[in-house]
Amino acid sequence: MSFAGSYWAVVPAAGVGRRMGAALPKQFLELGKQTVLEHSIESLLHAIRLKGLVLVSDGHPALASIQERFSEHRLLRAPGGDKRCHSVLNGLRALRGKARPEDWVLVHDAARPCVRPQDLHRLLESAGTHAVGGLLGFPVHDTMKRADDKHEVAATVERDRLWHAYTPQMFRYGLLHDALVQALDDGYEVTDEASAMEHAGHRPLLVAGHADNIKITHPADLPLAEFFLKQQGRL
Repeated sequence: MSFAGSYWAVVPAAGVGRRMGAALPKQFLELGKQTVLEHSIESLLHAIRLKGLVLVSDGHPALASIQERFSEHRLLRAPGGDKRCHSVLNGLRALRGKARPEDWVLVHDAARPCVRPQDLHRLLESAGTHAVGGLLGFPVHDTMKRADDKHEVAATVERDRLWHAYTPQMFRYGLLHDALVQALDDGYEVTDEASAMEHAGHRPLLVAGHADNIKITHPADLPLAEFFLKQQGRL
């Protein structure tokens, strides 16, 4: 399937994954016969014709073989930053002189290996005609509670119009770069690319995906991701 425009990807993979409690960062854990990170990269490369993909990570031993495996896909490298937002900005800076301001950049979590091709296509179709761009997500179905400092319920939050924010998040290269720089200069807490765009006054489009686009964070998430990939016929 082809889409109008030029597409690049940035995959921040510099996190240490403390909540996972594993000897390796979660993106380098084995999931089937390859790493979580390789599944996440494959998800993008098999669904979208990318002009290049920036892998943002520091010197883990597995990186050399991963870069060699995907070398034909114009895999670029950039160093990690203090936080995810700094890593993403480093990835965008690696595209300076390559990506045009109007090109699309998809930022995808290294630990989201289960994103479906049809969801990626839906993102490109829907957000690709939007003035700003958008992100994959999933509407909240559970009752939401706000806690106080003692972990007691402070309030029940109205769940209508609440969404879980997923990745990829897709925005114009120039707009996203400038929004991240502005947010960091302002001391604004950037939790994802969409929050930086919102801070800059933009209103990203939410595109409904599947709930199995999980982010591996805790030990129980790894076998769950394996189950989802087997359901999708990818393991």
